[in-house]
Amino acid sequence: MERLDMQSMDKVDENVRRIGALFPNCVVERKNEAGQVELAIDFDLLRQELSRVVVEGPQERYQFTWPDKRKAILAANAPISDTLRPCREESVDFDTTQNLYIEGDNLAVLKLLQETYMGKVKMIYIDPPYNTGSDAFTYDDDFAISTDEYAVRSGRYDGEGNLLFDMRANGESNGRFHTDWLNMMYSRLKLARDLLTDDGVIFISIDDSEFENLIKLCNETFGENNYITSLPRMTSAQRPSQEQYISIQHDYVVVYAKNKNHEYSFARTIARSGLENAKKDNIGLYFDGDTSPILASSTQGYSKGGDYDFEYNGIVYKPIASDGTRRRWLWTIDRMQAAAKLGILVPTKTGLRVQNYIDMEFQTKTNTMVPKDANLILATYDFMQAKFANNHGTAALRNLSLLFSFAKPVELIKELVKLAKEEDFICLDFFSGSATTAHAVMQLNAEDGGHRKFIMVQLPEACDPKSEAYKAGYRTICDIGKERIRRAGKKILAEQGMMAQGLDVGFRVLKLASSNMQDVFYTPDEYTFDLLASLEGNIKPDRTPEDLLFQVMLDLGVLLSSKIEVTTIAGKRVFNVADGYLMACFDEDVTEEVVTAIAKQKPYYFVMRDSSMASDSMATNFDQLFITYSPDTVRRVL
Repeated sequence: MERLDMQSMDKVDENVRRIGALFPNCVVERKNEAGQVELAIDFDLLRQELSRVVVEGPQERYQFTWPDKRKAILAANAPISDTLRPCREESVDFDTTQNLYIEGDNLAVLKLLQETYMGKVKMIYIDPPYNTGSDAFTYDDDFAISTDEYAVRSGRYDGEGNLLFDMRANGESNGRFHTDWLNMMYSRLKLARDLLTDDGVIFISIDDSEFENLIKLCNETFGENNYITSLPRMTSAQRPSQEQYISIQHDYVVVYAKNKNHEYSFARTIARSGLENAKKDNIGLYFDGDTSPILASSTQGYSKGGDYDFEYNGIVYKPIASDGTRRRWLWTIDRMQAAAKLGILVPTKTGLRVQNYIDMEFQTKTNTMVPKDANLILATYDFMQAKFANNHGTAALRNLSLLFSFAKPVELIKELVKLAKEEDFICLDFFSGSATTAHAVMQLNAEDGGHRKFIMVQLPEACDPKSEAYKAGYRTICDIGKERIRRAGKKILAEQGMMAQGLDVGFRVLKLASSNMQDVFYTPDEYTFDLLASLEGNIKPDRTPEDLLFQVMLDLGVLLSSKIEVTTIAGKRVFNVADGYLMACFDEDVTEEVVTAIAKQKPYYFVMRDSSMASDSMATNFDQLFITYSPDTVRRVL
């Protein structure tokens, strides 16, 4: 029987196992002996990824760097012993909802989600601080540091304090306004990437102030080859007056795929216009005029096997170009006949082409139309429309009698979520703010019958005492976000009426907290025997059995939205999670009767407190009871 370590995943060990696929930032450019530029592995950065201390190394190479970048890597990789505590009183439909609202620093929360949600999040949308240098409502987004501090952290002085070179002469003085923003974002993006499914995608709202740096960060984190696009988005239909030179009325939504070449990747199919313009026949969706040539071009060469006349609908087509040049068909005659039978060949003035279907493709081996590998379609959306401007975000909150500055409009997030053809996936926003993403997911589910789930993460940043929100009784951003979800959910249910049956507008509130375990659990060497003797158990006295349950769920990789049932066996409270996948009992004096009843239910995991066994004989017989009734159950103790 093993003891749970009750810590977040050690990312260093994880990086060792996945080195080949997970470190695009370690791919750099260098010049070889012939003076040619080639790709190479930066072993200093790779060594840094696999180390728990700062690794020094050569600095001269083509790379994107800034002071404390390596510490940002350490910040992402270092394990933590924090946990998430459930808060039923602030939740809605706690026992049945599959949505989560998590209060806490998103760096720590992203670490805690690694074990449970790695590779399970289809879509991430974030609206991080824009680093404008002005007071921010959600986050303190003035990341500027002093010139002297930047000089020290960037190695501008030697060991005796002498200036090695002048920053201003090298045009680097502006870097001091970006360093802390880069460190904040880099560690979070590294962790977020691991949560995405292999065909997942991340959308990031950003303005001009950090647009260039965000692209560079994402190129390192996700790989330059996984960049999809940057969508301009109208921020205001009114001409702003504060700009000195040009009125800026837009920001951007930067889009990256986890793996653009994955067989189910977000970016495999790109439509030329919105799906609302598509037509449908017995095969699938298509756009008028969206066809591909099946006659070889002048550069594709000639082959006798492709030189044949082909009859289609009573007309004989020859592989001859408009200029009279004899070419060849790209397909064999057998494949042409199969395509003709399906009716996917399109006659044109100059010959034959083949119809392109959005969600179907012509399979070479079987000569049939089958669903495409891509289950996500990126269409050309025009976000430079007034309905996507910020004033609509503010108006949506006012309609709920709430106040919040700079909220993104629900329509924007809905359009991004709709880019995923699937209607049942997890959407994560770890800069949740006023919870626009949660509102958008619920609204879209109501409109199309989807079952998308959301995970919102937000730091409980204090509201400005002078703000209208504070005067209305909201002390933190989280208070506003949770209340928005409650009110939006009620409004959606009222609007849907009978159609709202089964619609999930609830959310389970979890709050970041220190570990449920006493400090001695992690650092026993720092405690004397006298102090150890004074501790009755390894659990903090203010923690509840449900607190312990959620830390166990995090440690064992059980979804935090899983169904939880509570039963009583021989007077002891027993948790049943995900229909018997995990069972746990944290009460005192657990007897053989309780353990036997649990073992007979054959859970995959069973967890209890080590100190809870009613007697020495119970401890002796514990494993034997499971060997008798459920030998495959994995047993763990706290």
